[in-house]
Amino acid sequence: MKKKILIVGASRGIGLATVSAALASGYRVRALARSASRINIEHEALEKFSGEALDRQDIERALHGVDAVIQALGIPINLKMFTGPIDLFSSSTRLLVPAMEAVDVRRLLTVTGYGSGDGRRRIPSLQRIGFEVFLGRAYSDKDIQEDIIKSSSLDWTIVRPGVLTSGTSTDSYRVLEAADSWRNGFISRADVADFLVEQIDDPSYMKKTPVLIGRYGLPNL
Repeated sequence: MKKKILIVGASRGIGLATVSAALASGYRVRALARSASRINIEHEALEKFSGEALDRQDIERALHGVDAVIQALGIPINLKMFTGPIDLFSSSTRLLVPAMEAVDVRRLLTVTGYGSGDGRRRIPSLQRIGFEVFLGRAYSDKDIQEDIIKSSSLDWTIVRPGVLTSGTSTDSYRVLEAADSWRNGFISRADVADFLVEQIDDPSYMKKTPVLIGRYGLPNL
């Protein structure tokens, strides 16, 4: 029987695309989201699990019987991104990581983004100004999120996609592993989802932080 995968943040964006990709690859999927009941996918291998990524009991219940976790949380673009504190990524990860360790669910794939963690210093100076203005608060929290994961005992992979688009899967995206090759670029959520699903049983990028972009990167200004 194929593995059962918990997808956290499954109702939209990369999370929703990953639900489709995982089901298409034959995995059983437990889709955790506050609005899981509204996920517009019907499949015999899909379990829609309504819950909060910030609720310890919901996370512990959602982990029961799964073999791996894909964490694909996102936040809406609104005024809070520029003015208010953002702690969704770090706070949810502080719950998820020890809960996984406690039940010996080893494989964790987490989506952060280009410019998070040690990748921020690779952003060209002119691009970094806009990055800090528009994404600085969210990515500061993703930095903490990445540190929590890297300090864990889990078999983790942190995936850092570039600028996300709504395009279809192309199977022609680039995986940039070495730090000196990191650069930004457009990539579809469907391509990110395909990569995540491929890594469930593949250790090639375990304990690594690959950047994902489409065939052509953005110019280094």
